[in-house]
Amino acid sequence: MRSFDEIFSLAANRKGGAEALEALLSKPKSDRVLTKLGDDRWLAGMTRCVFQAGFNWKVIENKWPGFEEVFDGFNPGRWSLMSDEDLDRLVKDTRIVRNAVKILSVRDNAIFLNDLAREHGTAARCLGAWPSEDYIGLLELLKKRGGRLGGTTAQYFLRQIGKDSFVLSRDVTAALIREGVVDKAPGSKSSMRAVQAAFNGWSEESGRSLTEISRVLAMSIGT
Repeated sequence: MRSFDEIFSLAANRKGGAEALEALLSKPKSDRVLTKLGDDRWLAGMTRCVFQAGFNWKVIENKWPGFEEVFDGFNPGRWSLMSDEDLDRLVKDTRIVRNAVKILSVRDNAIFLNDLAREHGTAARCLGAWPSEDYIGLLELLKKRGGRLGGTTAQYFLRQIGKDSFVLSRDVTAALIREGVVDKAPGSKSSMRAVQAAFNGWSEESGRSLTEISRVLAMSIGT
């Protein structure tokens, strides 16, 4: 496994130099900012990524104001009580994508967030302050207790909301295989632990976030 500096140099060579590469990187939001987000924003973020999964992202982007309107700001207390009548109405509403299974995930994730709020004061206090060194533990929590938040859906949700994160995209996975961290796309608990250990090592070495390291890995692949 190469050092982060070596991987950064490889990515920089592909992207026109270190300065050009740095311009393509973004930093995650601080725990302080994330823990102050309203739980409605966490529900909105989950919903957005659930609907984007396996679908044209631009369609969801264009329809998003309609989602915000239909779900009236995504209050978890309201949507944890989604009724059959609500569902019947929602699957007919052209302002959103009318997928009943994904619509029901709004209720499931609202219940999940309400449960976290009872346990931690707000869901944001739990999710926003989760340590980056155990990012895979956060993914496991979302998969186990959330609705349709397995696989890369949870990873993209955390990235979009600003949580320090890695996304196991095709290019990141290819880079991890190249570096000998895994021998195929990670999915088992042992392979995910190996990925977390590699990211933790690169983070300790470089002082960079998981988010930055993930992007550098991706840009070290291809042209």
